[in-house]
Amino acid sequence: MNNLDFALLLADAADEISLSRFRALDLNIETKPDRTPVTDADRAVEAKLRDLIAQHRPDERVIGEEFANSGDSDRVWIIDPIDGTANYLRGVPIWASLIALRVRGEIVTSVVSAPALGRRWWASKGEGAFTKDVDGSIRQIQVSRIAELENSSISFNSIRQWDNAGLLNPLIELSRKVWRDRAYGDFLSYMYLAEGLLEMVSEHGLQLYDIAALVPIVEEAGGRLTALSGDLTDTSSSVLATNGLLHESIQRELGVI
Repeated sequence: MNNLDFALLLADAADEISLSRFRALDLNIETKPDRTPVTDADRAVEAKLRDLIAQHRPDERVIGEEFANSGDSDRVWIIDPIDGTANYLRGVPIWASLIALRVRGEIVTSVVSAPALGRRWWASKGEGAFTKDVDGSIRQIQVSRIAELENSSISFNSIRQWDNAGLLNPLIELSRKVWRDRAYGDFLSYMYLAEGLLEMVSEHGLQLYDIAALVPIVEEAGGRLTALSGDLTDTSSSVLATNGLLHESIQRELGVI
Protein backbone atom coordinates (compact mmCIF):
# COMPACT_ATOMS: atom_id res chain seq x y z
CA MET A 1 0.00 0.00 0.00
CA ASN A 2 1.50 3.34 -1.00
CA ASN A 3 1.71 6.32 1.33
CA LEU A 4 -1.41 8.08 0.07
CA ASP A 5 -3.56 4.96 0.14
CA PHE A 6 -2.46 4.30 3.71
CA ALA A 7 -3.17 7.90 4.71
CA LEU A 8 -6.65 7.58 3.21
CA LEU A 9 -7.17 4.35 5.14
CA LEU A 10 -6.21 6.18 8.33
CA ALA A 11 -8.69 8.93 7.45
CA ASP A 12 -11.47 6.37 6.99
CA ALA A 13 -10.74 4.96 10.44
CA ALA A 14 -10.70 8.44 11.96
CA ASP A 15 -14.02 9.37 10.34
CA GLU A 16 -15.74 6.27 11.65
CA ILE A 17 -14.85 7.08 15.24
CA SER A 18 -15.27 10.86 15.14
CA LEU A 19 -18.67 10.73 13.45
CA SER A 20 -19.94 8.11 15.88
CA ARG A 21 -19.19 10.44 18.82
CA PHE A 22 -20.21 13.73 17.18
CA ARG A 23 -23.10 15.32 19.12
CA ALA A 24 -23.16 12.33 21.48
CA LEU A 25 -24.95 13.17 24.71
CA ASP A 26 -22.34 11.31 26.74
CA LEU A 27 -19.32 12.93 25.09
CA ASN A 28 -16.61 13.33 27.71
CA ILE A 29 -14.93 16.75 27.71
CA GLU A 30 -11.84 17.73 29.69
CA THR A 31 -9.58 20.78 29.83
CA LYS A 32 -5.88 20.20 29.21
CA PRO A 33 -3.12 22.09 31.07
CA ASP A 34 -2.87 24.57 28.18
CA ARG A 35 -6.59 25.33 28.75
CA THR A 36 -7.66 23.80 25.43
CA PRO A 37 -10.47 21.23 25.39
CA VAL A 38 -10.10 17.54 24.61
CA THR A 39 -12.82 14.94 24.19
CA ASP A 40 -12.90 11.17 24.37
CA ALA A 41 -13.26 11.26 20.58
CA ASP A 42 -9.93 13.09 20.13
CA ARG A 43 -8.14 10.43 22.15
CA ALA A 44 -9.98 7.51 20.57
CA VAL A 45 -9.18 8.69 17.04
CA GLU A 46 -5.51 9.20 17.76
CA ALA A 47 -5.23 5.87 19.60
CA LYS A 48 -6.79 4.05 16.63
CA LEU A 49 -4.48 5.70 14.11
CA ARG A 50 -1.45 4.90 16.24
CA ASP A 51 -2.56 1.26 16.41
CA LEU A 52 -2.95 1.09 12.63
CA ILE A 53 0.46 2.66 12.05
CA ALA A 54 2.03 0.23 14.52
CA GLN A 55 0.42 -2.69 12.67
CA HIS A 56 1.17 -1.63 9.10
CA ARG A 57 4.20 0.69 9.46
CA PRO A 58 5.89 -0.48 12.68
CA ASP A 59 9.19 1.24 11.90
CA GLU A 60 7.66 4.69 11.42
CA ARG A 61 7.42 7.41 14.04
CA VAL A 62 4.24 9.15 15.25
CA ILE A 63 3.79 12.74 16.45
CA GLY A 64 0.28 13.48 17.67
CA GLU A 65 -1.60 15.98 19.78
CA GLU A 66 -2.94 13.78 22.53
CA PHE A 67 -0.20 11.23 23.30
CA ALA A 68 3.57 11.18 23.62
CA ASN A 69 5.67 10.96 20.46
CA SER A 70 6.66 7.41 19.55
CA GLY A 71 9.39 5.80 17.49
CA ASP A 72 12.72 6.97 16.12
CA SER A 73 12.63 7.27 12.35
CA ASP A 74 12.96 9.85 9.60
CA ARG A 75 9.53 8.74 8.40
CA VAL A 76 7.04 10.48 10.69
CA TRP A 77 3.24 10.50 10.79
CA ILE A 78 1.94 13.80 12.18
CA ILE A 79 -1.64 13.61 13.45
CA ASP A 80 -4.24 16.03 14.74
CA PRO A 81 -7.11 13.66 15.53
CA ILE A 82 -9.74 16.41 15.57
CA ASP A 83 -8.77 19.87 14.40
CA GLY A 84 -11.52 22.14 15.67
CA THR A 85 -12.29 20.39 18.95
CA ALA A 86 -14.12 23.47 20.24
CA ASN A 87 -16.47 23.22 17.25
CA TYR A 88 -16.79 19.47 17.70
CA LEU A 89 -17.89 19.68 21.33
CA ARG A 90 -20.43 22.42 20.53
CA GLY A 91 -21.93 20.43 17.66
CA VAL A 92 -20.57 22.73 14.94
CA PRO A 93 -19.64 20.52 11.93
CA ILE A 94 -16.44 22.41 11.00
CA TRP A 95 -13.78 19.99 12.25
CA ALA A 96 -11.46 17.49 10.62
CA SER A 97 -8.80 14.86 11.15
CA LEU A 98 -5.40 16.00 9.88
CA ILE A 99 -2.96 13.30 8.79
CA ALA A 100 0.48 13.94 7.29
CA LEU A 101 3.59 11.92 6.46
CA ARG A 102 7.00 13.57 6.69
CA VAL A 103 9.99 11.81 5.11
CA ARG A 104 13.51 13.06 5.82
CA GLY A 105 12.20 16.43 6.89
CA GLU A 106 9.78 16.98 4.01
CA ILE A 107 6.01 16.56 4.28
CA VAL A 108 5.17 14.44 1.25
CA THR A 109 1.59 13.26 1.73
CA SER A 110 -1.43 14.47 3.65
CA VAL A 111 -5.17 14.05 4.10
CA VAL A 112 -7.66 16.45 5.67
CA SER A 113 -10.96 14.69 6.31
CA ALA A 114 -14.09 16.54 7.44
CA PRO A 115 -16.82 13.89 7.58
CA ALA A 116 -19.51 16.06 9.17
CA LEU A 117 -19.22 18.33 6.12
CA GLY A 118 -19.00 15.38 3.75
CA ARG A 119 -15.65 16.70 2.45
CA ARG A 120 -12.09 15.43 2.15
CA TRP A 121 -8.87 16.87 0.66
CA TRP A 122 -5.52 15.19 -0.04
CA ALA A 123 -2.21 15.62 -1.82
CA SER A 124 1.09 13.91 -2.48
CA LYS A 125 4.23 15.73 -3.56
CA GLY A 126 4.37 16.14 -7.32
CA GLU A 127 0.94 14.62 -7.90
CA GLY A 128 -1.43 17.55 -7.36
CA ALA A 129 -4.10 18.30 -4.76
CA PHE A 130 -7.60 16.85 -4.84
CA THR A 131 -10.90 17.02 -3.04
CA LYS A 132 -13.96 14.86 -2.71
CA ASP A 133 -17.18 16.85 -2.75
CA VAL A 134 -20.39 16.14 -0.87
CA ASP A 135 -21.78 14.24 -3.85
CA GLY A 136 -18.76 11.92 -3.83
CA SER A 137 -17.19 13.33 -6.98
CA ILE A 138 -13.43 13.92 -7.01
CA ARG A 139 -11.71 16.89 -8.63
CA GLN A 140 -8.27 18.42 -8.74
CA ILE A 141 -7.97 21.80 -7.08
CA GLN A 142 -5.90 24.92 -7.78
CA VAL A 143 -5.41 28.24 -6.00
CA SER A 144 -6.75 31.41 -7.57
CA ARG A 145 -4.77 33.64 -9.92
CA ILE A 146 -5.91 36.89 -8.33
CA ALA A 147 -2.89 39.16 -8.09
CA GLU A 148 -4.44 42.43 -6.86
CA LEU A 149 -4.93 43.01 -3.15
CA GLU A 150 -8.15 44.94 -3.75
CA ASN A 151 -9.70 41.90 -5.44
CA SER A 152 -8.63 39.37 -2.81
CA SER A 153 -10.60 37.56 -0.13
CA ILE A 154 -8.86 36.75 3.15
CA SER A 155 -9.50 34.68 6.26
CA PHE A 156 -7.84 35.55 9.57
CA ASN A 157 -9.49 32.94 11.85
CA SER A 158 -9.54 34.79 15.22
CA ILE A 159 -9.52 38.43 16.32
CA ARG A 160 -8.26 37.40 19.77
CA GLN A 161 -5.27 35.59 18.24
CA TRP A 162 -4.27 38.69 16.30
CA ASP A 163 -4.75 40.91 19.33
CA ASN A 164 -2.59 38.60 21.48
CA ALA A 165 0.08 38.59 18.76
CA GLY A 166 0.14 42.39 18.71
CA LEU A 167 -0.92 42.46 15.07
CA LEU A 168 -4.57 43.44 15.30
CA ASN A 169 -4.08 46.94 13.91
CA PRO A 170 -2.15 45.75 10.82
CA LEU A 171 -4.89 43.15 10.23
CA ILE A 172 -7.58 45.83 10.41
CA GLU A 173 -5.63 47.98 7.95
CA LEU A 174 -5.28 44.99 5.63
CA SER A 175 -9.02 44.33 5.86
CA ARG A 176 -9.63 47.84 4.52
CA LYS A 177 -7.59 47.12 1.40
CA VAL A 178 -9.07 43.78 0.34
CA TRP A 179 -12.36 42.89 -1.31
CA ARG A 180 -13.62 40.66 1.49
CA ASP A 181 -12.55 39.42 4.91
CA ARG A 182 -13.96 36.51 6.89
CA ALA A 183 -12.93 34.06 9.60
CA TYR A 184 -13.91 30.63 8.31
CA GLY A 185 -11.81 28.90 10.91
CA ASP A 186 -9.26 26.16 11.46
CA PHE A 187 -8.45 23.80 8.56
CA LEU A 188 -11.34 24.98 6.40
CA SER A 189 -9.81 28.34 5.51
CA TYR A 190 -6.71 26.63 4.11
CA MET A 191 -8.77 24.18 2.10
CA TYR A 192 -10.80 27.04 0.65
CA LEU A 193 -7.52 28.73 -0.27
CA ALA A 194 -6.37 25.56 -2.04
CA GLU A 195 -9.68 25.44 -3.93
CA GLY A 196 -9.22 29.01 -5.17
CA LEU A 197 -11.95 30.52 -2.99
CA LEU A 198 -9.60 32.67 -0.88
CA GLU A 199 -6.27 34.39 -1.48
CA MET A 200 -4.91 34.52 2.09
CA VAL A 201 -5.19 32.66 5.38
CA SER A 202 -3.20 33.53 8.47
CA GLU A 203 -3.40 32.64 12.14
CA HIS A 204 -1.37 32.33 15.32
CA GLY A 205 -0.91 29.96 18.24
CA LEU A 206 -0.49 26.80 16.17
CA GLN A 207 1.45 23.58 16.74
CA LEU A 208 3.17 21.28 14.25
CA TYR A 209 0.18 18.92 14.16
CA ASP A 210 -2.12 21.85 13.28
CA ILE A 211 0.02 22.79 10.28
CA ALA A 212 1.64 19.70 8.77
CA ALA A 213 -1.31 18.27 6.82
CA LEU A 214 -2.14 21.66 5.32
CA VAL A 215 1.24 22.09 3.63
CA PRO A 216 1.11 19.53 0.77
CA ILE A 217 -2.47 20.42 -0.11
CA VAL A 218 -1.81 24.16 -0.32
CA GLU A 219 1.49 23.73 -2.15
CA GLU A 220 0.28 21.08 -4.61
CA ALA A 221 -2.65 23.37 -5.41
CA GLY A 222 -0.10 26.01 -6.39
CA GLY A 223 -0.14 28.07 -3.20
CA ARG A 224 2.43 28.95 -0.60
CA LEU A 225 2.44 28.28 3.15
CA THR A 226 5.19 29.69 5.36
CA ALA A 227 5.73 31.04 8.82
CA LEU A 228 4.33 34.56 9.01
CA SER A 229 7.73 36.18 8.58
CA GLY A 230 10.04 33.40 7.37
CA ASP A 231 10.55 29.73 6.69
CA LEU A 232 8.26 27.16 8.25
CA THR A 233 9.84 25.09 11.05
CA ASP A 234 8.65 22.61 13.66
CA THR A 235 8.28 25.47 16.15
CA SER A 236 6.43 27.90 13.88
CA SER A 237 3.23 29.06 15.53
CA SER A 238 2.16 31.93 13.26
CA VAL A 239 1.61 31.03 9.62
CA LEU A 240 0.65 32.66 6.35
CA ALA A 241 -0.87 30.81 3.40
CA THR A 242 -1.58 32.54 0.10
CA ASN A 243 -2.13 31.83 -3.56
CA GLY A 244 1.56 32.68 -3.95
CA LEU A 245 0.97 35.81 -6.00
CA LEU A 246 0.14 37.95 -2.97
CA HIS A 247 2.51 36.45 -0.39
CA GLU A 248 5.15 39.16 -0.09
CA SER A 249 2.72 42.02 -0.53
CA ILE A 250 0.59 40.72 2.37
CA GLN A 251 3.70 40.26 4.52
CA ARG A 252 4.58 43.89 3.81
CA GLU A 253 1.04 45.03 4.63
CA LEU A 254 1.24 43.20 7.95
CA GLY A 255 4.69 44.65 8.65
CA VAL A 256 6.37 41.28 9.16
CA ILE A 257 9.09 41.73 6.48
